[in-house]
Amino acid sequence: MTGAGTHVFWCETLLVDGEPTPGVRVEVGADGRIARLTPGCAPRPRDVRLGTVLPGMANAHSHAFHRALRGCTHADGGDFWQWREAMYLAAGRLDPDRYYALARAVFAEMLVSGWTAVGEFHYVHHRPDGSRYPREHAMELALAAAARDVGIRLVLLDTLYLAGGIGRPLAPEQRAFDDGSAAGWLERWRSLNETLGADPDARVSLGAAIHSVRAVPTAAMREVLAGLPSAVPLHIHLSEQPQENADCLAEYGLTPTGVLADLDALSPRLSVVHATHLTDADIELIGRTGTTVIMCPTTEADLGDGIGPARRLADAGARIALGSDQNAVVDPLLEMRGLEAGERLASGERGRFDPAALLAAASTSGYACLGLGDNRLRPGGLCDLVEVSMDSVRTIGSAPAQLPLSATASDVVRVIVHGVIVADSGRLVSAGGAAADRLPEALLRHALATLDNIPPIHDGTSGDPA
Repeated sequence: MTGAGTHVFWCETLLVDGEPTPGVRVEVGADGRIARLTPGCAPRPRDVRLGTVLPGMANAHSHAFHRALRGCTHADGGDFWQWREAMYLAAGRLDPDRYYALARAVFAEMLVSGWTAVGEFHYVHHRPDGSRYPREHAMELALAAAARDVGIRLVLLDTLYLAGGIGRPLAPEQRAFDDGSAAGWLERWRSLNETLGADPDARVSLGAAIHSVRAVPTAAMREVLAGLPSAVPLHIHLSEQPQENADCLAEYGLTPTGVLADLDALSPRLSVVHATHLTDADIELIGRTGTTVIMCPTTEADLGDGIGPARRLADAGARIALGSDQNAVVDPLLEMRGLEAGERLASGERGRFDPAALLAAASTSGYACLGLGDNRLRPGGLCDLVEVSMDSVRTIGSAPAQLPLSATASDVVRVIVHGVIVADSGRLVSAGGAAADRLPEALLRHALATLDNIPPIHDGTSGDPA
């Protein structure tokens, strides 16, 4: 059923651009890409038969290590700033081995849940005191190894992080994030790019990120924009908290979006994350430039961030993608539903994003903003697919097109990446090791056992958004 010999899948129903298409035969080339799609046909004897199938979905914004906080911080009260202190504690307990174990477990959970690709917004580069590991790029290579071992596509969004707030030095707990300068970060980024090497299969690739307008001075952002190759996807946190906007206005007389516009950074190449607290002018700027907005509904709800203006951004011309951010929830279907639920709660209207648009946010837009093509299930595209059960207590009676509004990750059956089944019924298929090691929950138990418990945080100080 799996492995290099699997080259043809027959889908009872395949959602192509959100439309259910019956009886689709998907032929896969040796390069892991779709060679031919034949709708309206019967299966052949050697075809792998699938039921209802969605395009693979890209988690466009993840911080894998935040998973260590799940179930430990939700009852603490406070707001984002208090939660952030617990996040720093978790970051301070990482080293390459621990990060590999944790990332492998989190990526496994993503894969069995239907995320076939992930953009890992990575800034824990060095030891907690800021000193370098003896092995160059040890933390980055740990993440790459974790993704390869699991079978998920990884776009490593290596992140520049220089300040503890506008005009403020980094705090001690932020020293692991620091490369000293934009020039120092660019030098490390180029070295990492050479170390990872070209990957024609797009299994592991290198992107880039500027942490935020708060954490990177404008001169450093300008240096990064000039120094990065134009084809490299670039991401940045934007206006997640009102405090970021207030600090930016006080320093620059501009909103964070205005600062990016002043730098000519807004473009289809850029993805802004959260974009929760925007002015009308911000929305117009982001939409007019075709910038992607990555929303993370489960995290934005958990941290009390607010509900971003997704519908207005899309109407202005922005592309909407989705991410799991802190990984308190790992479920692409719930992120889709959260996007629409937030719009309904804010507007009092249903159907702000139809199911096809929700699926496009999780698949087409997510892949595109990570530099992986558009994943629209066309010949030449990557063969990344997700089979969803139509027979669960959640999905019985659902129209296939409305699965984004009824199914959850528990309904994911088989997951295909690069034309190969990599997960089946909650278990990894392609992972090495004993059968028990193919269960994400076993990997998570092992990973969390290597980290000290993260105590609840009741007091914190303001600083740079995570």
